Amino acid sequence: MSRWTRRFTVGAVVGALAASGTTYAVMSAGAATRPTTAPAKRPVAGTSCPTFPADNYWHADISRLPVEPRSKKWLSHMSTGVDLHPDFGPSFGHGPNYGLPITVVAHTHPRVRVHFQYASESDKVRYPLGRDTRIEGGSDRHAIIVDKGNCRLYETFATRKRDGKWHAGSGAVWSLTSNQLRPNGWTSADAAGLPILPGLLRWNEVKRRDIDHAIRFTTDITSRHHLWPARHDAGSKRKWSYPPMGARFRLRASYHPSGIGPKAMAVVDAMKTYGLVLADNGSPWYFQGERNAHWPSSLIEQLKRIPASKFVAVDTSSLEVSKDGAATH
Repeated sequence: MSRWTRRFTVGAVVGALAASGTTYAVMSAGAATRPTTAPAKRPVAGTSCPTFPADNYWHADISRLPVEPRSKKWLSHMSTGVDLHPDFGPSFGHGPNYGLPITVVAHTHPRVRVHFQYASESDKVRYPLGRDTRIEGGSDRHAIIVDKGNCRLYETFATRKRDGKWHAGSGAVWSLTSNQLRPNGWTSADAAGLPILPGLLRWNEVKRRDIDHAIRFTTDITSRHHLWPARHDAGSKRKWSYPPMGARFRLRASYHPSGIGPKAMAVVDAMKTYGLVLADNGSPWYFQGERNAHWPSSLIEQLKRIPASKFVAVDTSSLEVSKDGAATH
């Protein structure tokens, strides 16, 4: 499992103690965002909901974008001597399988109030949490919930029920049919202020060898900066020579692995076409997928052979349509 520490500035902690907050991120897209009439073709399993519109940042093809000028500097601080590690799959022991669980609920599911540690940067609406909510193991305890009735995504970090009340470190809500971003400077259930769901590998898409999005990953030392569309950072370094939240990395087209199956090759191809997005602090080059009992152990082992040294950072600035939206050119 990934291991990371979330760091906030003093100002953010003080602000988090305030009682005020908004539901900005759950508003419909404003004038600054492109109309979202073209939903993604591949729905979230168990729903008819897209994982954001087809022109969303997560679905952008970056295979022909230029290399980021700071690529070598960023990679020099990212343990490129290791191979990638799939942070999901069989556990081979007691407890649930690895990965981030996704809970799908009906629109009629009861909603509850959640008490947030970082309240000023959390969406203060009622969340469809309950006894049926699947929560990630370990210390992060993410909950990812999709309301299939109105295609709304709810995500919380450090999720717990204590003394009959729900608590979380932070919470964020998105419309899965909108490109609206959170206010700049706000966290989410991820340090980058981005949604987690669209960056997860999901078994149904890997099984079909039909992956159309970037993949979320972590590294251990990041800068106190973030790049669009990330809204937040939680790094320990002030210099831009360290990778910022939102940085996107592409597997070199010249990398041709041998001895791997077609499903693993589909993941390799996705890393060449859509890349990886730095979304949180954690173990270097751990990339995330959903918790699903169907992940084959052979596939997981094959994915552990992808070398970090074969990646480059990509300049994605040309994709940006609006600083407040995730739509792309």
